[in-house]
Amino acid sequence: MQLAAPDRTSPTSPTSTAKKKASTRDADSMAVASFILGLPGLLVANIFLGPTAIVLAAIALRRGTSRRGRAWFGMALGLTDLVVLAALITADGTVSWNL
Repeated sequence: MQLAAPDRTSPTSPTSTAKKKASTRDADSMAVASFILGLPGLLVANIFLGPTAIVLAAIALRRGTSRRGRAWFGMALGLTDLVVLAALITADGTVSWNL
């Protein structure tokens, strides 16, 4: 009689648990990065920081971050960055702040 080898991809295996924790940790980091990049994007480089914040927040939410509120707030800040950029372009026709 031959015993079957243990399934290494089962949900209870240590390897899959470690991968899930790493994936969640990465998603949490992306949510925080989205928030951090969206905040200064309101003042400087909103053409780059806004879309970056939106993409990071979307990826974090898709990967199931435990920091959903921070990811949503980062996405809102990224969208606000783009609204500020549109307002600046409309007001003075440039893509930068005019002090």
